[in-house]
Amino acid sequence: MSDAQRKGRCLCGAVKFSITGEPNWVLHCHCESCRRATSSPMTTWVSVPNAHFHLEQGEPKYFTSSPGATRSFCPDCGSPLSFAHERWPGEIHLYVASFDDPDSFAPDRHVFFGERIGWMDVHDALPRFDSLSGGGRDPDSLGPKAE
Repeated sequence: MSDAQRKGRCLCGAVKFSITGEPNWVLHCHCESCRRATSSPMTTWVSVPNAHFHLEQGEPKYFTSSPGATRSFCPDCGSPLSFAHERWPGEIHLYVASFDDPDSFAPDRHVFFGERIGWMDVHDALPRFDSLSGGGRDPDSLGPKAE
């Protein structure tokens, strides 16, 4: 990825944002909360430092989705936009699908794979963590293309 500015928006375009710099990480999340927030079987996140996130237009609406967690969405069309948690101060997580060029973000792992929907067949080589990743621990499994 480059340090170029990347832009994104909600479905109706009322809220627009951009990021600069390199992301902290990009991953697929299968947790129940993310599935419910997006009404989809999983979501893909990009994490950036708060200082690299720039609201360009509009004002999202915010709500507390669980203790310590805040999610935002467009007040006009309802598109989900971000996630922040007190566990990760100083960073914001954005939905890769909301960017103008989502192909510029390559995820490097699956988290909460243990919560995935049973019929969700993910055929890739990425490491899979049954809960959160990090702390230098090994993944719980690898995707079938990892051989």
